[in-house]
Amino acid sequence: MKIAVLSETSPGERRVSASPDTVKAYVKKGLAVAVQSGAGDGAHISDDAFASAGASIIKSDAGLKDADVVLAVRRPSDATLKNLKKGAVVAAGLDPYGERKGLETLAKSGQSFFAMELMPRISRAQSMDILSSQSNLAGYKAVIDAAAQFGRAFPMMMTAAGTVPPAKVFIMGVGVAGLQAIATARRLGAIVSATDVRKATEEQVKSLGAKFVFADVADAATAGGYAKELSAEDKAKQAALVAEHIKGQDIVITTALIPGRPAPVLVTKDMVESMKSGSVIVDLAVERGGNCPLSKPDQIVEHKGVSIIGTVNLAGKLAGNASPLFAKNLANFLDLMIQPDGSLKIDYEDEIIKGTLIARDGVLVHPMYKA
Repeated sequence: MKIAVLSETSPGERRVSASPDTVKAYVKKGLAVAVQSGAGDGAHISDDAFASAGASIIKSDAGLKDADVVLAVRRPSDATLKNLKKGAVVAAGLDPYGERKGLETLAKSGQSFFAMELMPRISRAQSMDILSSQSNLAGYKAVIDAAAQFGRAFPMMMTAAGTVPPAKVFIMGVGVAGLQAIATARRLGAIVSATDVRKATEEQVKSLGAKFVFADVADAATAGGYAKELSAEDKAKQAALVAEHIKGQDIVITTALIPGRPAPVLVTKDMVESMKSGSVIVDLAVERGGNCPLSKPDQIVEHKGVSIIGTVNLAGKLAGNASPLFAKNLANFLDLMIQPDGSLKIDYEDEIIKGTLIARDGVLVHPMYKA
């Protein structure tokens, strides 16, 4: 069986879907691995490093024709799909909530597509969850970028010339990214507070030494652990609380996303204008419309003295760390399919397989596309 690792073509994408360690693991199982030349350049993994791990290096898409499994970070291009054999398994971040026409085109190419973003939130799947591994890095990078933009120090400093007060950091959304943001800001010496529409996150926030800010609203946690949209009344309560709290914050980091929906607006224009000059907002949801309507993809917007950072794909800015984690997620996922003899066998009744399979035999098969 042959595994092919694609070189990413999406603008600015520096990650790669394999690492020398995962290549070694595949080869040890008796699999052939082919890596497109330059696939690891953005993560500082050379072709020689992949070759030393046991991979062959291919120069063009033509070398993909005999691949049984194709790995990528993002959705492969139409040109690449034309070079894959029918029935090949493609595992990647496929943007399953993206526009329907593009997904139908993907399906019609004839491969079996597994969207890693749809990994079920069950304990058995944790080691395969790309959203968790990548969001962890994004939360860290958000704080580092905010600190770089902020014109003051984070920790309190007592000097002979006077005292430097600590920065106040407010994290909105306490998922994996939010928790890492809290931890990172605390390490840098900031006073940290956080909010979420899921009451159960309070214990996690407090365990990291931050203050939990929560309105008297219905708990918006779903059975899968994600957040669902609040009612209009509860939205108003939460917004009022946030509006009052945000006035005194130096840095705000927003991380809220609702699967399959545009990002909810958490920080309005009025809230931005209530913040002190020199404050910083980092909008991790900018790729889905943003938690702040003033944020713009891959830009730093200055609005009345407040900097709003809208970097897309923050995890990709740490490609040297993000790539090995992403690669290991994929390797753990493939373990469900690879037999001891190196052959491929897919159990379509497996909860993880059913949860991530979006297209097979030329059609979209995931339940969310049948509504």
